[in-house]
Amino acid sequence: MEVSTHTTSTLSRSNSRTSSNSELEKELIELDISGGANNKSNTLKKRISSSRTPAKKAKRIRFFRNGDKFYPGSTIPVSVERYRSFDSLTEDLTRLLEDSVTLTGAIRAIYTLEGKKIEKVDDLEDGKCYVCSCNNEGFKRIDYNVSNTNTKNPNRLSRLIRPLSPVKNGGSNGSTPLKEIDSVVHPRIVTLIRNGVKPRKILRLLLNKRNSPTYEHVLTAITQCVKLDTGCVRKVFTVAGVPVQRLAQFFEEDDVFFAYGNERVGNNDFELEAEESKAIAAHRKTLRSSTTRTGPKPKMPVKSHNDTFVCVDESALNGGILPDSLPLELQAKYTLGSIVGDGNFAVVLKLKDKQNHTEYALKIIDKSKCAGKDHYLAAEIRVMKKLNHPYIIQLVHDIETMKNMYLVLELVRGGDLFDAITRVTRFSENQSKIMMKHLASAMAYMHSLSIVHRDIKPENLLVELDSDGNVVLLKLGDFGLACEVTEPLLSICGTPTYVAPEILMESGYGVKIDVWAAGIILYILLCGFPPFVSPDNQQEQLFDAILNGYFDFPAPYWNNIGDSVRDLIINMLQSDPELRFSSEDILDHPWLTSNIVDDTRDPNGYRIFSNHVY
Repeated sequence: MEVSTHTTSTLSRSNSRTSSNSELEKELIELDISGGANNKSNTLKKRISSSRTPAKKAKRIRFFRNGDKFYPGSTIPVSVERYRSFDSLTEDLTRLLEDSVTLTGAIRAIYTLEGKKIEKVDDLEDGKCYVCSCNNEGFKRIDYNVSNTNTKNPNRLSRLIRPLSPVKNGGSNGSTPLKEIDSVVHPRIVTLIRNGVKPRKILRLLLNKRNSPTYEHVLTAITQCVKLDTGCVRKVFTVAGVPVQRLAQFFEEDDVFFAYGNERVGNNDFELEAEESKAIAAHRKTLRSSTTRTGPKPKMPVKSHNDTFVCVDESALNGGILPDSLPLELQAKYTLGSIVGDGNFAVVLKLKDKQNHTEYALKIIDKSKCAGKDHYLAAEIRVMKKLNHPYIIQLVHDIETMKNMYLVLELVRGGDLFDAITRVTRFSENQSKIMMKHLASAMAYMHSLSIVHRDIKPENLLVELDSDGNVVLLKLGDFGLACEVTEPLLSICGTPTYVAPEILMESGYGVKIDVWAAGIILYILLCGFPPFVSPDNQQEQLFDAILNGYFDFPAPYWNNIGDSVRDLIINMLQSDPELRFSSEDILDHPWLTSNIVDDTRDPNGYRIFSNHVY
């Protein structure tokens, strides 16, 4: 097997660790890292087996991915001779895990199953299990699959937790190529019919790369969803009665499946009763496009005030900010520029660094006007200090005085997305795709740190434009309502048009409320108005529409917009948060992973293929 130059050079930096060629290679083969399907695991095997002399017997350590209840874990030998630094261990763990599970960055921290942080390699105990964490994400206390460890031979993963052989799943060789898995698995919601007395229970499950990297993982996810009286799900069938034996079958046209344990399948089991058919139909939101909206075209909601970036006529502002009124630290480093925004609690000006002439935005917050809301201000600063992402407004500096809070922020020149929508009304799919990629990437990063924004809306999205007026960059700003999520949140906040149903229901919510808001924004980008509106501009009517969850893609506004992006919107606007896409699912959706628009339609809404209209 060839090893890339980059990998070789990286490995050589930590290759002062030593071990026995034959003994360690034998141990690693016994450990069967990641089911033997991981190329990077094989690189790890090759590197360790090419080391030289043994020192101490290595500890057998099993590592889980933080927050992933489906990943069975990987076991590797660890010794201080092989890993002379903590960083060298995390480097190998990153390579080992990244093709088996989705990582949001490099492995940076290791925790015990109780959440205690490991500081050095010596702290790891032989035969114990640990949790790997990326970047600054906090430890997630879930039920990791520890019970399946084979106590008779702790050096080998239990057969119960190793992925099934692809030969048994319909494969043709002894390993499942990772590229094939990547091309097969994409986020989708499937409907499950639980075996039992008719009418049977109908359930739904979101499959994605996190819970469905292998056929066995899908069976585990289905088992946890349907909860059969007979135990684990062993057999799955399509509605036509075809056995599902390969991973790819879960991601083809069929999206309704029967789930069985070891019980016998009857001849009439695949016949649906009227009540069952009705339940399945009620769960589905189809790609509706045949409806024609009557009456006036819905309008965008009135722009809500944005204290951070509101472009105004400077002459309309009363008074001004004098340079000598700024803290001395700011006076020494920056030149004060013009006012670019003004709000109820803050004013925003331009700043220029005296040395490198880089421009920034200075947000000056009047603390006296924030009385009683100090905790929001403190939370905003605390959250922004944790964030460092290309599609998130960066906090450069913060200074607090008796009267004011001064925040030096990254400056984005194109204004906010609300103003851009007002100018152009609607964007093309390609332009919308750029913006949604940037927003979803920012959300995935935040959510990996258990941070929820809680006020994602066009007013809080800043854009940069090229010379032709096309959006080339989108950044998320204004973290005034952002907070860390350690348990379900209950406080009602946000902006009505973009508020998720679970906030209105006061049932407790988490980071997926941001996905709902992003789904509303994507809908608006493509047609110029939101999916949920109140005909009489009454907030109660709007909230009823959101709680009802019904929306459509009315003609003529959606006539030339493809099915793939409609499917993404439907999955982002699922009323049930468990079924709603995560921010990572958005990034994995075919509409965003494809470089081309999936189909086109003529002005009447018919799809066009190869100059033929259907």
